[in-house]
Amino acid sequence: MKCARAMAGVALLVAMTAAAAEAQEATSVPGVAGEFRGMSARGDVVWASGRAGTYARSTDGGVTWEAGVIPGAETLFLVDVEALDARAACVLATSFDAGVGRIYRTPDGGATWSVAYEFAHPEVFFDGLAFWDADRGVAFSDPVDGAFLVVRTTNGCGSWTEVPRKHLPTPLEGEAGFAASGTAIAVAGTRHAWIGTGGGAVARVLLTTDSGATWTARATPMAAGPATGIFGIAFRDTLHGVAVGGNYQRPGSAAPNVLRTGDGGRTWAFVGTTAPPGVRYGAVYVPGSGTVVAGGPTGFGLSDDDGATWTAVDSAFTYGLTATGAAGWVAGPGGRIVRLGPDVLRKAR
Repeated sequence: MKCARAMAGVALLVAMTAAAAEAQEATSVPGVAGEFRGMSARGDVVWASGRAGTYARSTDGGVTWEAGVIPGAETLFLVDVEALDARAACVLATSFDAGVGRIYRTPDGGATWSVAYEFAHPEVFFDGLAFWDADRGVAFSDPVDGAFLVVRTTNGCGSWTEVPRKHLPTPLEGEAGFAASGTAIAVAGTRHAWIGTGGGAVARVLLTTDSGATWTARATPMAAGPATGIFGIAFRDTLHGVAVGGNYQRPGSAAPNVLRTGDGGRTWAFVGTTAPPGVRYGAVYVPGSGTVVAGGPTGFGLSDDDGATWTAVDSAFTYGLTATGAAGWVAGPGGRIVRLGPDVLRKAR
């Protein structure tokens, strides 16, 4: 969408505070000048994906990283990535100006890649993907020809099928997703998924309870407009979740930017403002807890009460983020990745 493309030009790097530097480990992935937006972890294996077909992979929990470029994806932005097992991964790629979206798969830690899906159209712009397990996943694009584009896989990213438009809500004028972190889509349980939108007159959540076969839309009170809406959505189970967002043209605004639901995304209400304040580009739950990590241009913070209150952790510009039960990782401009150890995650608990 237009606002997602425009976001590529508004990044700035905010310096870390000295206190934060002592609480976590930061690194710049060698040879990477652009930002990472997609992140995914499975055990000690962590993936990051970003500009110019670039990805990075760590097999030691983010202590060391190796970067590479997917052949044929040099002009694409890898907006999201999913670690399927210790070696296999699925990557969502889109173009800011060439009108093509692809999904790539590697079975061997990035040694080889194949195109699992491709869609060429002037309006296509993929925003995120998520997996229920190593076989079943879902991804979505901004509207194409007046309908959302949602695709599904049941064979571990080997192939993808498009959900018929008759099973999808009709987009509002200007409505689309934000490809800021890959977390505009989330899954929980074995068949529930949610997509956060913006850009239109109302910020909405699209939801499915049948593994993406059919979808409905629910309005939310999040501020909405051409540069405004829901950027990240996260669920700790099939009922309890949060959505974060704001206006990327007003990155430091202290307006309320956290929504919460207790009924599976059918209704949403504001619960507060993040710390640090400002538009949030993404959010994830620490598995097995009520702790949420959310970040954006003014830094990232933690909440241990489903988004109601927050503790600021760092002032570093944040795009992508992911977490396991033992650690978390956030990424930003300049190939920068920060590892959050157990001591940092426990600060919010």
